[in-house]
Amino acid sequence: MDLYEGGKVPDGENEDVDSLRQRNVQPESQSESKDDNSTTTGDVVQMQRNVGLISGISIIVGTIIGSGIFISPKGVLRDTGSVGLSLVVWAASGLIALLGALSYSELGTLIRLSGGEYAYIRIALGNIPAFLFSWTSVIVIRTSSLAIITLTFANYVESLFAMCGHPNIPIKIVAAIALSELNTFRRYYTVKLMYPGLMCVVCISTSLHLYLFLIKGNTSVVAEGFKGSTESPSTIALAFYGALWAYDGWNNLNYVTEELKSPSKNLPRANIIAVLLVTIVYVLTNISYLTVMTTQELLNSNAVAVTWGDRVLGVAAVIMPLSVMVSTFGATNGTAFTGGRVVYAAARDNNLPEILSYIQVKQLTPLPSMMFTIFIALLMIIPGDIGSLIDFFSFTAWMFYGMTFLSLIVLRFKMKDAPRPYKVPIPIPIIMLLVSLYLVIAPIVEDPQIEFLYAFLFVVGGLIFYFPLVHFNLKVPGFDKLTEWTQLLLEVVPPPEL
Repeated sequence: MDLYEGGKVPDGENEDVDSLRQRNVQPESQSESKDDNSTTTGDVVQMQRNVGLISGISIIVGTIIGSGIFISPKGVLRDTGSVGLSLVVWAASGLIALLGALSYSELGTLIRLSGGEYAYIRIALGNIPAFLFSWTSVIVIRTSSLAIITLTFANYVESLFAMCGHPNIPIKIVAAIALSELNTFRRYYTVKLMYPGLMCVVCISTSLHLYLFLIKGNTSVVAEGFKGSTESPSTIALAFYGALWAYDGWNNLNYVTEELKSPSKNLPRANIIAVLLVTIVYVLTNISYLTVMTTQELLNSNAVAVTWGDRVLGVAAVIMPLSVMVSTFGATNGTAFTGGRVVYAAARDNNLPEILSYIQVKQLTPLPSMMFTIFIALLMIIPGDIGSLIDFFSFTAWMFYGMTFLSLIVLRFKMKDAPRPYKVPIPIPIIMLLVSLYLVIAPIVEDPQIEFLYAFLFVVGGLIFYFPLVHFNLKVPGFDKLTEWTQLLLEVVPPPEL
């Protein structure tokens, strides 16, 4: 089955479909009939297809369950005003993530290229919006999220040291060490070794929360239902924003489609199973919080998970910092793994420096793109508080999500005859497009701030680099020499032509 069907790709450079068909991703019927772990064809070096169904589910779950579930419940409960409505928001956010995952499943099986939104927007809407996505994602959204998760990891390392009676440790140094070690870990271990412990944590967590609610829990708080619920649509939208931030990562398997075994089968299955699993865990976790705390105690708690651990685990409360460390490191690992693929895909299309698309000849991974992603994340650790920066760029992320859902609708017409191993009902991407527009507009209407304008100007500012370096392909003096030096140092080579 061909990667693309019909017409020309509107990328601003009039690259036709035939040239795209000649690239390195084999027809799925061919690749699935052979060993999925095969990595070379003759002398061609390419990345491995070593992500199966279980590891695919683990990538999604591992990147979703990071730090959000430990801090978002407080904000969601505050904005909704009631236990019942807060649980509805958590379940509905899971539904939104599921609908998004279903839409991305069609895109990922239709266009089996790594890069996620970048690849889909480029094929459907053109090269300029795809470049703006890669520019924003690589420089701010992905790398800032990676830095925040790593800082959360460092905070809980510090709390663990404090519980053991040790003096405070420098949090930013711990975060930087974690990022550096993560790069080493990603170089020498495959995705198969990344997440077995994480899946055990999820299973144990689900069982424990269910046990607390059904056997030992105090159901009086949950029984309050919708008492005190807010009636403000904009406030409810902000509650959804907090919950959806905790679900962010539902689309991450689409970034590594070229490394996924049997994508036509495993991508939809992994997306659906992972999102459903996380939704169950999140709803049970919130119910479990409210079986041991009153609503006021939850709202007054600075660390909901720690308060929960003190109430439930007692002297064994040290387990909570350890659990959060495992969760956040898993999320950091998955974010770096998938975020580097955006850099790789954009560089392969000459939207970023070519060296960032090169593959390490021994490990068969896009090492330069991963190192670049981690380097930018290290720079993001330096500011005192980057959480506020991410808040103002969150609406930008949903703007690009909306463009991706629009891309799916556009491709239904532009590639109407292309084989689709998985086809989502068309009302779903339409609904998700409307949800995206709502989530982009609602925060601005609720609390208009100048920072939203700054964020928008930053996105558009990417055009300053696009026209001279991409469109007109101007060469930077000395860059070829730097590329050659990097190749020798890292032992990397260009990827096979697409």
